[in-house]
Amino acid sequence: MQKIAIIGGGIIGITLANYLDTTKYDVTLFDEGKGQATKASAGIISPWLSKRRNKRWYRLAKDGAAFLQKLATDMNLSQEIYAKNGTILLRSKGLADLANLAEQRKKDAPEIGDIELLSSYQTASKLPLLAPQESLYVSGGARLNGLLYLEYMKKLAVQKQVNFINEKAVLKRKNDHWQISTQNHQISADNVIITAGPNCKPLLEPLGYQVDLKPQKGQLIVFNTAQTESYQWPVAMLDNEADLIPANKGQIIIGATHEDEAQWDLQPTKEAFERLTENSKNFLQFPEKLLKNSFNYRVGTRAYTSDFAPFFGSIVEDSSLFIASGLGSSGLTTGPYIGYLLANFFNIGSWPEKDYQKPLSTYIQERTTL
Repeated sequence: MQKIAIIGGGIIGITLANYLDTTKYDVTLFDEGKGQATKASAGIISPWLSKRRNKRWYRLAKDGAAFLQKLATDMNLSQEIYAKNGTILLRSKGLADLANLAEQRKKDAPEIGDIELLSSYQTASKLPLLAPQESLYVSGGARLNGLLYLEYMKKLAVQKQVNFINEKAVLKRKNDHWQISTQNHQISADNVIITAGPNCKPLLEPLGYQVDLKPQKGQLIVFNTAQTESYQWPVAMLDNEADLIPANKGQIIIGATHEDEAQWDLQPTKEAFERLTENSKNFLQFPEKLLKNSFNYRVGTRAYTSDFAPFFGSIVEDSSLFIASGLGSSGLTTGPYIGYLLANFFNIGSWPEKDYQKPLSTYIQERTTL
């Protein structure tokens, strides 16, 4: 039985581990668990109205959003983990244009669902936290709780006999095999898949590769309220940096920051609280009431590329070394699908024919010595 090592247990790695055929492969997943972006995330699955010009990214995100419904069925995800309650988009102007864009994109993305321009009254009725204001609503929008997803999918992977080593890994090439070492373990593998977010860069540097990745700190604020109906409310994409994500058990989440300078720093900051809450106040009906509740932070480090696009595949053609990273802030939408696509390659030799990304050499290059 061939051995596969996955380095990185975030959204890509844990999905990959669950879809790999463990009757064909002996799978070991290495994950240090520190600073993981997925653990800190509670994201919105609603890529269809993005104004990003990168068509490859949009195809990947659109198909990723569609895949999540299959994933929810395959893995029997609870509503606490994944809920398709719809998305409300708030904009100071241009709502009619957004609605027209939604209608156009629905032609090849029926997952958008119903598209409605809401009056001020209808907006506040659908999501009582919001101040009355006109909005656009799409019923296909969803939320995915990254932390709960990881915990649940790890339990499923253990049931499938996936081995977990919760330590920092170092990768070396040894003859025809790969050697993965940690403080307390050392194993060999026929194939290695690196899904370690921004840590992909330091993992590959000793092997002679330069990787276009940078770490970015992200902070969320989780308010603990008595809003018992929060589990059924839609999420809201506000007209600025912040999003509003009602979750289960009265949790109301505001996020997230994008901090390039902080990078690996995982300390929560008062500045993040002030920025996120200040950006949200004008959209909330009773902001002072929400802010009086107890709260906690979620902090993680995302991986970004220079063109803000993810990448995945074999580092060298016909190689036994694979990578997937660069998800940025759309990781909960694109990450599970990338994990599934990688698993399909190993299980049945199938690689996506759709043009999802630039050549991998755009992001990874061998270092040259003079």
